[in-house]
Amino acid sequence: MNAVKLREYREKRDFKKTPEPSKKSKTSKVLHFVVQKHDARNLHYDFRLEHEGVLLSWAVPKGPSKTPGEKRLAVHVEDHPLDYRTFEGVIPKGNYGAGTVEIWDEGNYLAVGATTTAESEKIITAGMKKGHIEFILNGKKMKGPYDLVRMDEKNWLLIKRKS
Repeated sequence: MNAVKLREYREKRDFKKTPEPSKKSKTSKVLHFVVQKHDARNLHYDFRLEHEGVLLSWAVPKGPSKTPGEKRLAVHVEDHPLDYRTFEGVIPKGNYGAGTVEIWDEGNYLAVGATTTAESEKIITAGMKKGHIEFILNGKKMKGPYDLVRMDEKNWLLIKRKS
C-alpha cells in the first residue's frame, strides 16, 4: 500500500540528484508530525502527519498559526515517506522542490477522541474522507488542538483551536 501512496512522490524526483529520502521506512508506536520550513521558489512550510506508513502532507504558504481561530491555507500535496520527517538539507537546483529544507517543529500527535495509535489511524482515515481532521499536537512550538478542513480537492484550512 505504501508503494501506491508514494508513487507520485517518487515520480517527481530523481534520487541520483537529490538527497531526499527514497525508501519507505518502518512505522513507529507513536504518530509523529513535522513542520519543515521550505525555502524553495516561494518560502512556505510543509505540514506533515504520519498516517498509515506515510506522511500526509500540506504546503502552508504563510506557515502554521499558533493563534486560536486563525486560519491558514494548506494545500494538500503528495504523501511523503516516513523518513522525510527527519530530512533537512538542500534540494539542488533543477530538481522538484529545489531549495533549503529545515525542521521548524516536530513532535507527536493523536486524533481528537483517540487514546491509541490504532484508534487515531481510524479517525484520521475517516476524517480525510469526510474532509475534516481534528488532532492534538505535542510539539515544541505547536501544541494543542488543530483542525484541517477541506475546502476543495486540494485546498484545506489549518486552524489552531482553543485548548
